[in-house]
Amino acid sequence: MMIKAVLFALGALAVSTTATAENWAAQAEQHTVQLENFEFGTGETMPVTMSYYTLGTPERDADGKITNAVMLLHGTGGSGTSLLRPLFGDELFGPGQLLDLADTYIISPDNLGHGDSSKPSDGMRLDFPRYDYDDMVRAQYRMLTEHADVESLDMIIGTSMGCMHSFVWGPEYPGFVDRFVPLACNAIEIAGRNRMFRQMIIDGFEDDPDYDGGNYEDAADLETGQLVYANTLILAGGNPYRLQAEAPTRDASIEVLHASQEALKARAVDPNDTIYQFDASRTYNPAPRLSEVEVPVLWINSADDFINPPGLGDPEALAAQMPNARFVLIPASEKTRGHGTHTAAAIWKDELIAFLEAHPD
Repeated sequence: MMIKAVLFALGALAVSTTATAENWAAQAEQHTVQLENFEFGTGETMPVTMSYYTLGTPERDADGKITNAVMLLHGTGGSGTSLLRPLFGDELFGPGQLLDLADTYIISPDNLGHGDSSKPSDGMRLDFPRYDYDDMVRAQYRMLTEHADVESLDMIIGTSMGCMHSFVWGPEYPGFVDRFVPLACNAIEIAGRNRMFRQMIIDGFEDDPDYDGGNYEDAADLETGQLVYANTLILAGGNPYRLQAEAPTRDASIEVLHASQEALKARAVDPNDTIYQFDASRTYNPAPRLSEVEVPVLWINSADDFINPPGLGDPEALAAQMPNARFVLIPASEKTRGHGTHTAAAIWKDELIAFLEAHPD
């Protein structure tokens, strides 16, 4: 149980321990589409593959466009199935729940650089364009409008990186999304400790003697880089209150650390993909345009989030720049999960209920 709690780091490795959990990912339909002539912010142009998962019942207007779509956006290193896990879906997708699949159409993409969407490890390695969050959001938009029959969204629920994508979406595509629910992020430039921990992961791989300028043969061979990655996620993703309660002695703490390291190392990530993923936030800074987000916004962070600690950047003041936004800070407790609280829908579901009642379709 303790090891599973630690692996909530960044939302990429969320694990449920619910005995009667629903396998939402297995029920989802995967779609693969190609975006022709996709232009990156770097000026490079190439075809881009986007993969996305759907659940639920689409409703269409007279032109065949889907009118009841909710898009879920995963965190750094995750995939379209990250938010189709029981810890998230069991609280939201069932009959009579907030996103009842009988009348909600869920779209959950593998974002650019992740999952089965185009990424460096597909073959281009470091020749793959250095995408950023603007590119990722533009790929989502083209996926929806060109291939998924969607010209508007009822809501975007984004976690971590997906939370930040929400703040890119709002000003960039006004009127497309009716409501935003960003979970576990900030709306300022990624700097300070946030950028530092990302750079630790990037440097850990690039400085590994087996990295070979991105031309390594096997990701698992980069043992130093994988260990730096594991240690950084364990530190950044953990809830100190829960860790103290469940590993209250020196010996227990060391045991949990080593077991968590081994669990992460056993799921070795691709170094080039990971470097791109953590560097993609380099141009992110939505603060100057927040006033352009006029639709309802429910922004939720948790007080035990190492990556987005309380008060950093004054999120209450940032939320006040948006005419219909509310910022909520969930108090830290043994029930919260550090940064990974965003995936534990039971913790913040009451806030979402109140939000949807105040801002119905």
